Amino acid sequence: MILIILVLILAAILIYFSCELFVNAIEWFGRKTNISQNAVGTILAAFGTALPESVVTFAAVVLGTTPSQKDIGIGAALGGPLVLSTLAYAIVGFSIVAFRKQRKIGIKINLSDHKLARDQLWFLAIFLIKVALGFVLFKGKAWLSLFFILAYTIYCYTEMSAKNEAGTERLAPLKFRPQKVNPEFLWVIFQTGTSLALIFIGSQVFVNRLETLSKIFGIAPHIIALFLSPIATELPEVLNAVIWVRQGKERLALGNISGAMMIQATIPTALGLIFTPWLFDSYLVMGAISTVLSISFLWLCLRSRRFSAKKLLISSLFYGGFIISVVIIKFFR
Repeated sequence: MILIILVLILAAILIYFSCELFVNAIEWFGRKTNISQNAVGTILAAFGTALPESVVTFAAVVLGTTPSQKDIGIGAALGGPLVLSTLAYAIVGFSIVAFRKQRKIGIKINLSDHKLARDQLWFLAIFLIKVALGFVLFKGKAWLSLFFILAYTIYCYTEMSAKNEAGTERLAPLKFRPQKVNPEFLWVIFQTGTSLALIFIGSQVFVNRLETLSKIFGIAPHIIALFLSPIATELPEVLNAVIWVRQGKERLALGNISGAMMIQATIPTALGLIFTPWLFDSYLVMGAISTVLSISFLWLCLRSRRFSAKKLLISSLFYGGFIISVVIIKFFR
């Protein structure tokens, strides 16, 4: 038991320092390729940090051979958005307050309320369709996977077509070439690839050890996916957000989370629809409800221009509500 916990801690440390390398490299990648700063967070960074969760879902639903493995895939597809929409946003709010002395703008959030509100509404619409499909079973259901793939393609196109803001902020030197004011593109690619590989390794080690713990305590597969797997697989998004907030770049931090949510609302869902019946039980339903309530709350705050670090902290209460609902369901069964 002690050895497992020690490995978990070491894996988390590896993920953190890998994320330090990744956020540094991905900003330089965006600068070198003339990609808007917003797209760096919502597309490039989100794609990289969403890989661990996507791999878990892929391995479970595509390569899995037992019903329990399929259940883990469905739970992971719901657990990722749940953790991001509640705990990840709350950690951004906490980080803004915690690093207020290091940030040039204190606890002020420097971003476009309209843009973030639109992202939350887009996610909410797709997520509600995703959840609705979990209640029905009909012939040709798998073909709806094309809708989710198309939705993410359109999202990527709109983000990449946004007004170019690249080059508006001074970047920290590339970690692998700190002596260079303008590092070579090959070094940027090398650091990006290396950091992604380390994030992947750290996340997989973390997930495997969590699953070992769950077997020791006899926890059901879909509960593992809802509670345990996202703790590891969402660490890259969360740690990226903390690093960017500390640097006063909360726009990138929030963009990374909202972009990762869009990936996980579409691609894992498409895989689930193709390779599983995609049906929800009461635990998955409660996770979906908590996600919808949290995003709806943040969207209303953005629309009313009352968005703040404190409002982000409140989103953690929806995860607490999910835990309470799971305990109640378990008790009355």
